[in-house]
Amino acid sequence: MDIPRPDRARALRRRRWWTGGAVVAGLILVTAVVLRIEPAAPLVEVPVWTDTVKRGELLRQVRGPGSLVPELIQYVQSETEGRVERILVQPGTEVFPETILLELSNPELRQSSFDAEWALKAAEAQALRLRANLEADRLAQMAALATLKAEFTQANLEAEADDTLAKDGLVPEITRRKSRSNADNLKARVEIEGRRLDFAASSASAQLAVQEAEVEKLKASLELKRRQVANLQVRAGIAGVLQQTGDREPLQVGQRISPSATLAKVVMPTQLRADIRIAETQARDILRGQVASIDTRNGIVPGRVQRVDPAVQNGTVLVEVKLEGELPRGARPDLSVEGTIELERLTNVLYVGKPTQGQEDGTAGLFKVSPGGREAVRVPVRFGRSSVSSIEIREGLQPGDLVVLSDMSQWDSHTKVRLR
Repeated sequence: MDIPRPDRARALRRRRWWTGGAVVAGLILVTAVVLRIEPAAPLVEVPVWTDTVKRGELLRQVRGPGSLVPELIQYVQSETEGRVERILVQPGTEVFPETILLELSNPELRQSSFDAEWALKAAEAQALRLRANLEADRLAQMAALATLKAEFTQANLEAEADDTLAKDGLVPEITRRKSRSNADNLKARVEIEGRRLDFAASSASAQLAVQEAEVEKLKASLELKRRQVANLQVRAGIAGVLQQTGDREPLQVGQRISPSATLAKVVMPTQLRADIRIAETQARDILRGQVASIDTRNGIVPGRVQRVDPAVQNGTVLVEVKLEGELPRGARPDLSVEGTIELERLTNVLYVGKPTQGQEDGTAGLFKVSPGGREAVRVPVRFGRSSVSSIEIREGLQPGDLVVLSDMSQWDSHTKVRLR
């Protein structure tokens, strides 16, 4: 028969309780350990670009695209309306001041030049006739004055004789008075005629001046017409290279030209400058006289900043750079170039290569590579002044730190990454 053993049952229950408590405690311990374990850092599988933080001299520069522009441009414009008859020189050809680029025609202009020439001849003939008439009038007045003077002399002699005879009672008093009155009358007429002769000379000079002014006016008009006719043969005006004919579209034979229309553009290919476009956020420290270098893709040409445009266009500022070195082969107007302008040299500063997310006077989180090179930890960094490829470090890094410069925005939610 079975014998009850209550002590054994109590031992079994106690063992079960201890076993259950141990299991629960183990589960709690495992859970706590698991909760304390950090998630595995993600693996960066793409190659990353890194740089070492340095202390020393930082050359601040800004860079931008641009093109070569002629410093001397001769725009050849039409003075009158015309029609293109012949185009003698094509763009790209070397020209000289007297080189005829194209020929225009204008029959109305030639006719007006012919009419102006004959109008001038008529005015000159009129001036000659006026001068002859005025001279004839002057001579007639001089002759009349000479006659009056002779009559006055004779009348004055007769009056003096009658005065003498009247004293002796040989001539009546009335006769003496009549002789003296006649002499005084002739004297007054001589004075009046003398004044008329002087006035006639002044009047003649005024009439001749008016006619000569008309002649000069017609001469200037004829000279203008002749110059306009001569300019129908369009010349380059300077020595250089013909860059284009027309303004926006090339000229064609038979095309009608309006006054002041651009007929050609001649440039000096050896006198070029560089027009560089700098982002407005980087152009605030650019000053006249700063050193620049222009990359023509076929050589580097030194230069200096000549002018900074005060206006902003499409987010960029135009900077004119005067070239100071010899131009490389192939340099020509409108050639695309890249310009670099030296702003300043900073001594004894902490700097590193410019990261993709690094902005001047801003802050960003950079991944600093661990000594083993297998991991990188994010650290906050405060930046200072920047250059084309480098930026100043003000806080967050030390000399010798290796940081990742590549775009790590897809790992912004992680503080640590593994590097391949």
